[in-house]
Amino acid sequence: MLNASSSARPLHPRPAALARWLWAVAILVIMVVAVGGITRLTESGLSITEWKPVSGVLPPLTEAGWQAEFDKYKQIPEYKEINLGMSLAAFKGIFFWEWLHRILGRLVGMALLVPLAWYAWRRAIPAGYGWRLFALAALVGLQGAIGWWMVASGLEYRTDVSHFRLATHLLTALFLLAGLVWTARDLALLARDPGARPARLTGAAIAVIAILIVQLLLGAWVAGLNAGYVASTWPLMNDHFVPEGIDWSGGTWLAVTNDPFLIHFLHRWWSWVAAGALLLLARSLARQGARREAGLLLLVVAAQMTLGILTVVTGVSMWIAVLHQVTGAILVATTAAALHRVGRAAA
Repeated sequence: MLNASSSARPLHPRPAALARWLWAVAILVIMVVAVGGITRLTESGLSITEWKPVSGVLPPLTEAGWQAEFDKYKQIPEYKEINLGMSLAAFKGIFFWEWLHRILGRLVGMALLVPLAWYAWRRAIPAGYGWRLFALAALVGLQGAIGWWMVASGLEYRTDVSHFRLATHLLTALFLLAGLVWTARDLALLARDPGARPARLTGAAIAVIAILIVQLLLGAWVAGLNAGYVASTWPLMNDHFVPEGIDWSGGTWLAVTNDPFLIHFLHRWWSWVAAGALLLLARSLARQGARREAGLLLLVVAAQMTLGILTVVTGVSMWIAVLHQVTGAILVATTAAALHRVGRAAA
């Protein structure tokens, strides 16, 4: 009887409401990326040594509880080799950022799952969008698992997390952000025109995405290897265009994926390739009459490159570096919106 009455309920699509909801979740994802950057820069990511999706919501509430968490932290290499002798008060400081990062991740999951269940029950999801929304919700769960997989890499043999796993964690978050923006724009377009078709990716759009992914991957590796600290001058790196200190002994591939000097160099100069691709994208937008969106894209690109340079010359000032990471997330969202605009003409 329940299934029969459910299937008998008429479909009441609410694409405009769904679009606003997804934009709100996208803002939450950017907040998570911001706190993730702080967590990384304060070396807080290994302060919580267990993954407790439910009971881990609350931090320790007693001194005994705090001491128990601190004792667990004392068992890992980061404490023994880097933070030996750390006070309980200092531990509480790094614990806070990792705890907040995990809480915001859970909040993103709830912000997707609860409204999604409500909209599905109300049959408010337009035809063809249910699978996409459920995929985005599933991606949040996958992101949580990747986050723990990343943390686990630093609990036994390393004093930090694997930069490969860190990159996977960050790029998955940015992929989620792009998916939220793209779907929100599809739904907003559907709200204005019930006959509108979803935008599609063109070959040129895929090329832009590939170029941007390379830059984001290099940026994640720079963060994971602390490669930003190897040079604090720009445009030269320690008075050289190609920095001294690159270790080629293990072969080119090992250097490209693991050497902090080379990765910093590649991230620094590939940014101009990415900027060029985004400049061409902005020109395409302007030709379609979307001059405001083109201008916004160029503004974000300029801000991101400026913050990257400032991060270097300030010796990786924490708040400038965090702004650099947050602006990177905003750039992903802005690029997704721009590619969607171009893709509407190809739909």
